[in-house]
Amino acid sequence: MARKTRPKSGRKTAGASAKGTPDASAGAIIDAALALAREEAWQDVRLSDIADKAGISLAQVYAAFPSKAAIVGGFMTRIGSQVLEGGAIDVAEPVRDRLFEVLMRRFDALALHKVAVAAILDGLCAKPAAALVQVPRVLRSMAWMLEAAGLPTDGLIGLVRIKGLTLIYANALRVWLTDDTPDMARTMAALDQGLRRAECLAHLCRPRRRRDGESPEGAAA
Repeated sequence: MARKTRPKSGRKTAGASAKGTPDASAGAIIDAALALAREEAWQDVRLSDIADKAGISLAQVYAAFPSKAAIVGGFMTRIGSQVLEGGAIDVAEPVRDRLFEVLMRRFDALALHKVAVAAILDGLCAKPAAALVQVPRVLRSMAWMLEAAGLPTDGLIGLVRIKGLTLIYANALRVWLTDDTPDMARTMAALDQGLRRAECLAHLCRPRRRRDGESPEGAAA
């Protein structure tokens, strides 16, 4: 699936406000955590290490993020903000194309931090309890991706959409981690395939309207 080109914006990332503000501290903490994740195993990184790397006190880290899991959540929020600030999605486009565009924006935003993301995911896999803490954050993030694509997330149908998109994203993320193509071709192929399968399933699950004069048997055929 071809991607649309978009003008790069001069947007600020989360945590890019004036130095010394809470947002600036949060941004510095996230940056320090990512830097340390590139250097050593995530499970070995301590909050005091992050404070030292960020050049702030442990009390400031605690005030912004009470745990390493919360720092990961802050990073996810930053990535989500970058996706949402990337411009409006054309709601006239097919749903699959809209979701593809939104999730590829997400991978674009993650690309700069690929080594750190891989290390953090490895660390979370080593501690299943820590990984479970992130599940609600991932679901919430995917809900925002659906909203960005112009799809409602309310009610049972919304929940099904959120969980379905989470599975599609998780599979594409697994491919992305080892995707060494310059244009993320493997990631795009995995994402497109997942969205196509979901689209086919949605059509299969959608009840057919009965045409005038058609019997119930015919409607189910």
